[in-house]
Amino acid sequence: MSRRTPMYNPSSLRSLEQERLQMRLAAPVLSGYLLRKEARDRGTSSRQTVGNPPMVCRDLVVQNALYTGNVEAVKELFSKGFPSDLLIQPQGGDMRWVGNGKVRGLWSLTYEQELTTPLHITAGRGFTECLRHLLLRGARVDLAPGGNTALHEACEECQPECAKLLLQYGANANATNEDGQMPLHVCTELDSLECAKHLLAFGALINSQSLDENDTPLHVAARHGLPGHVELYLQHGAALNLQNDEGNTPLNAACSQPQDCTSLQRYSRVCHMLVAAGADVQASDADKQTPLHMACKNANPDVVDLLLKHKALVNEMDYGGDAPMHNILKVVAYKTDHEPERIVQALLNYGSIRVWPGALPKVLKYCCTSPRTIEVLFNAYDRLKITDAWVEAVPPEVFQKHREFYESLFALAQTPRSLQHLARHRLRAFLEGRLHWVIPKLGLPTFLKNYIMLAFKDHMH
Repeated sequence: MSRRTPMYNPSSLRSLEQERLQMRLAAPVLSGYLLRKEARDRGTSSRQTVGNPPMVCRDLVVQNALYTGNVEAVKELFSKGFPSDLLIQPQGGDMRWVGNGKVRGLWSLTYEQELTTPLHITAGRGFTECLRHLLLRGARVDLAPGGNTALHEACEECQPECAKLLLQYGANANATNEDGQMPLHVCTELDSLECAKHLLAFGALINSQSLDENDTPLHVAARHGLPGHVELYLQHGAALNLQNDEGNTPLNAACSQPQDCTSLQRYSRVCHMLVAAGADVQASDADKQTPLHMACKNANPDVVDLLLKHKALVNEMDYGGDAPMHNILKVVAYKTDHEPERIVQALLNYGSIRVWPGALPKVLKYCCTSPRTIEVLFNAYDRLKITDAWVEAVPPEVFQKHREFYESLFALAQTPRSLQHLARHRLRAFLEGRLHWVIPKLGLPTFLKNYIMLAFKDHMH
């Protein structure tokens, strides 16, 4: 619920003492009114029985008490004889003009929030004492007027104490919401780990699959880069290679999720856990994309190294005809902070196909902002046919920023490659596909070994 704009601004309320006074004055009147209305609507007594539809409350006094977690007010309002299974409908439904100024607009009736309950409000905001009082008053723990149960709400908003309390009062740990997800499926934040532990302790199914996508909790944890959750689920026997509707295993899901620089390490940890537990590094999704394809697309060099070391297929083609090398070269311009040059280097050292020489000017144009990527890729050729098109492919501002490197590259138009480079190229060609495990066994000096493995010099020779 934190993703929705709060309906009531606490700064607009009066002082706490004034609010408490209003609550005490309003409670008897509101309680009597609602009970009388309930009796009229049902044509029976005012006693609420299990199985009857809950009442809808639009009263601001009740809503403010719940949304601000005012324990005293909640206890006074939800006292003996007051129904605890109210549906809360926040004030909304104002007519609003919708238009962009260019076309004729419309008056639109919009609602700011779906129906909810006191349990949902207090559970999602961590108001444990308010939640406890409502549960003691007999509120139905699995009521879901907006699609989610209160337990879904507590887990989604990372409120472990509220989740535990709901479970203790009989909440269904495997209840399905309107999106076909169980509470474990909505544990998508790092801070939801304790919620996941409580759910498993109360019987949540570790391999339960969501109705829409057939995701397991391990798929969800891997996709969101949650190492703690992944470790927990593996300890509880989560299925490693179960595929969802898109053909993704949890490892595929982790590799295919877009990652910024701050999350690269988290996803690397997740992938290391999955691979160490026995995840299939060659499993492909519905588009025949393997974890290596996606790790290259999202430019995570540590994950690429991991997959290659565990025998990922470096030249596997997806249904679009792309190998992992194609995927990384497509995103270099957008992922320069991810060290894409490390990925290109690793792929080449494991025997990746190279780019057709006639396409090198195009590669230079789109990857020029990462000189090291250009360096390691171009050093995989024994000769380069440099023309004016190569010079024109590098924008002036990029050339000035990396002037020394590009001057050394373009100088090769009049100068042949060095004998040292030609010897390296010949050795690499001879050991094609075996380079990554043969070279470390030769006992070569470190500088020579690094040179053969295309270490970066920031200069072409």
